[in-house]
Amino acid sequence: MKKIIPQPIKNIYHLFQAVLANFIYGFPGRNIKVIGVTGTNGKTTTVQMITKILEEAGRKVAMASTINFKIGEKEWVNKSKFTTLSSFQIQKFILDAVKSGCKYLVLETSSHSLDQYRVWGIKFDTAVITNVTREHLDYHETMEEYRAAKLKLFRKAKTAVVNLDMERPEEYLDCKAENIFGYSLEISNSKLQIPNKYQIQNYKFQTAIAENIEEGINYTKYQIQNTKYLLNLPGRFNVENALAAACVGISEGINLETIAKALEKIKGIPGRMEYVPNGKGMNIIIDYAVTPDSLEKLYSLVTNIKKNLPLEKGEVRRTEGFEEIDKFFKSSPNPSFSKGGESKIIAVFGACGERDHGKRPMMGEIVSRYADYIILTNEDPYGENPVQIINEIESGKGFWKIMDRREAIKKALQIAKPGDYIIVTGKGAEETMAIGNKRIPWNDKKVILEVLQGVSSK
Repeated sequence: MKKIIPQPIKNIYHLFQAVLANFIYGFPGRNIKVIGVTGTNGKTTTVQMITKILEEAGRKVAMASTINFKIGEKEWVNKSKFTTLSSFQIQKFILDAVKSGCKYLVLETSSHSLDQYRVWGIKFDTAVITNVTREHLDYHETMEEYRAAKLKLFRKAKTAVVNLDMERPEEYLDCKAENIFGYSLEISNSKLQIPNKYQIQNYKFQTAIAENIEEGINYTKYQIQNTKYLLNLPGRFNVENALAAACVGISEGINLETIAKALEKIKGIPGRMEYVPNGKGMNIIIDYAVTPDSLEKLYSLVTNIKKNLPLEKGEVRRTEGFEEIDKFFKSSPNPSFSKGGESKIIAVFGACGERDHGKRPMMGEIVSRYADYIILTNEDPYGENPVQIINEIESGKGFWKIMDRREAIKKALQIAKPGDYIIVTGKGAEETMAIGNKRIPWNDKKVILEVLQGVSSK
């Protein structure tokens, strides 16, 4: 459906709202050090990591992310379904943070909010970009416009932090920041070649390179220079997030040892590769993954984890953090974990309504390459026909189509055997589901635990 009012015209209204909000609340963004984090994937995790590093260094921090808000010691859930709030809500939040004595604000910043001037008036000291992959093309229409929207965060920032492994990082390196940090998993300091166009005297360029990466079922180890890091989170993508956070820490004068200590204290991010405890020996994981890139990374990681787990009774390997899996292998007199890597991957997912239609078949194709059983279900249809949404996802192999998300989760739990992987994506830690103009209370983890009780009682 074509937009009746062109977005640039709407943005004039958004700009007026932002200017008004700043005057009403007294431009509070000028009285706090603001760190903006943008990107397609990894923003929320990176925001949590940056906050933890600053707190470990004794700084008082406010944080606003897709999943939660924090002002000093006070923390609460984000129930809005918005990554970045309206301009009035943002300005009030910043004012509250300033009044509470916070010196830093870590703000998850969406491309929509940048394009719509919702963050107008906020002085970003540091700009961080995690990556740019396909998303929101229903709004931005082209990847060029999407990338350009995110670039707005870097226009006046004093410090820029850029993922050197992302596509076309030079667009974000080529900014007016005084200090630029690049981070990478793929190159080493000795081999890093910065294009001549960045060899200028107006700023300092520094790099953070992860070396000697070791991956486990629920942890990742790596090294920056001579400092060793332990993340209680799996996946190389989480190392990328941690490197971005480390660069922010370094830019604020925090040493690598303090950064490592802070990151090790993070035991998990709600709705991000989150393990759901159960007594049935199943590996139930919920994740927000809503893009082709995030699904590819998630299922690739799960497939690798599956291959490395024990295949027979007696071949028990420590899992160090997935306590329920560990207990299962230790306590069961006859573990029925499949031999020969025959444990199954069961996928439960859908797609958001009134959003980029083009990514739907891509998501279906990716999941079909990894999953043994696929259950398509409702996610956040908004005003779109949910049946049409899942019909556009279907690709490659047979799918179950169960519109009721609770019933879809129930089906997955019923067909799963001990050792199988149930991957529920699309909602993460969200507290509501958008159906038409209504917001229905919903949380994947709570529903899974409720359904598990019913399955266990039968």
